[in-house]
Amino acid sequence: MPETISVTINGAAQHVAAGTTVAAAMLIAGQPTRVSVSGERRAPLCGMGICFECRAVVNGIAHRRTCQIQCEHGMTVETNP
Repeated sequence: MPETISVTINGAAQHVAAGTTVAAAMLIAGQPTRVSVSGERRAPLCGMGICFECRAVVNGIAHRRTCQIQCEHGMTVETNP
């Protein structure tokens, strides 16, 4: 059984398997990676860092491409405003 780690996504704890990308963890949690200027919830599209739809605030750093980052225990993730 894979090791489980805990990350905080938009203020809620989420447990995921070690090696899970932040984008996948946000999808599992049902959280958008960002909200468009018109208020639409956005989610990863390409899954390889080209489209920039997966941007979120990771550990206080805005506009991180979450499909390129693996979750780490204790990490905080917030939807980009």
